[in-house]
Amino acid sequence: MTVSEGTAARLGARTADQMSVRRHNLSVVLNHLRVHGGRSRARIAAETGLNKATVSSLVAELLARGLVREGEIERGSVGRPGQTIELDAHNFIALGAEVATDYVSVIAMNLRGEPVSEQRLALDTAGLRAEAVLRRLAGLVDSVIDPLAAQGAVPVGLTLALPGITDPASGLVWDAPNLGWHETAVLEPLRTHLGEPGYPILIENEANAAVLAELDVRGRTSPPDLLLITGATGVGGGIVTGGRLLRGSRGFAGELGHMQVDPAGRRCRCGRVGCFETVVGLGALLRALAPADDPVRDPSIDVVQRLDVVRSRLEAGDPRALAAVEQIGDGLVQGCGSLVNIFNPGMVVLGGYFAALGPWFAPRLRSDLDTEVFAPKSGGCRIELSTLGFSAAVRGGALRATRHVFDDPGLVPYRAEAGHLSGVMS
Repeated sequence: MTVSEGTAARLGARTADQMSVRRHNLSVVLNHLRVHGGRSRARIAAETGLNKATVSSLVAELLARGLVREGEIERGSVGRPGQTIELDAHNFIALGAEVATDYVSVIAMNLRGEPVSEQRLALDTAGLRAEAVLRRLAGLVDSVIDPLAAQGAVPVGLTLALPGITDPASGLVWDAPNLGWHETAVLEPLRTHLGEPGYPILIENEANAAVLAELDVRGRTSPPDLLLITGATGVGGGIVTGGRLLRGSRGFAGELGHMQVDPAGRRCRCGRVGCFETVVGLGALLRALAPADDPVRDPSIDVVQRLDVVRSRLEAGDPRALAAVEQIGDGLVQGCGSLVNIFNPGMVVLGGYFAALGPWFAPRLRSDLDTEVFAPKSGGCRIELSTLGFSAAVRGGALRATRHVFDDPGLVPYRAEAGHLSGVMS
């Protein structure tokens, strides 16, 4: 190697290192604003440990990329007041989508994590081929994106949440028993139906996506060990230990719905007998609550509307409805007790239909859980209800879709180039 070649190599390595440091610092500033809200440049520097000149340069780049904007003058700060810098809620949107057993849904959220549009379509997905479901879902995605794109918003990514074992690397759903999907390609057909968009598309287990949303809504008040049990036709679980989502060695952890709780019970769609979801899933509740021809068991009716009817019957003291909830409560206490014995979470969050009917489930769980938990006082576990309704998984999906932007803001083109993100965001 000649002297000039060696010098060029050293200069190239130094430049690469400088670029890497800058990308890291851009991420630090953007994430700081996401977590803490609007800040002046001086305050960002003080709180992150970066020097003021560096912060000014980083903010200028984030402004040019349309990721932040200047807000009001910061009040109450020491020294000369400065203009706040905050995440821009208008230029970019992240998308979350979900395929459940009786609906598909889509949400668009801005980079502040605020929903800007959401649609849900009642659909008997278990009765349709995967291709048909994904085509309907793509149409729903377009109906959410198109009005926002007309206003100048650019999608940065989409995460599809599914009730089963997913493989993000291959884009396959290995097993989603309640949908009847086995080793089913999902990503490629969805990309095709969406017209090969430039933004990245990911897949995620729906309970894992939901627990990401639960962590986000609780912020710094969230306990480091948390268990989400979300109820729909199936039952899913999201497990947080030490502040991190537990995925397992292959990403398959959290299939709480398929732990056996009744060896002599009903056969599950997974092929086993007495799975947790056969005992406490929405299907179990509705079978106990109403005959087959009752509208509350009609999957073509939106699940929220059906649960409103169930709630009305409970409030009216309907004996069959109350007996059904009592039956589900028995199974919920038993299953939650086993899970608390294994994971010792600081909090169990009930999501999905468990939260929708929370006034009937939560008191029972709080009063009886101690009888199923070996540790005293339920091991310090408290019971809370999700406030996200049936939007938890799509919200978590949208949050997941923003991750690459916050990890490397330099992937986002400067606004002058940002007519679309084809190639840049992929």
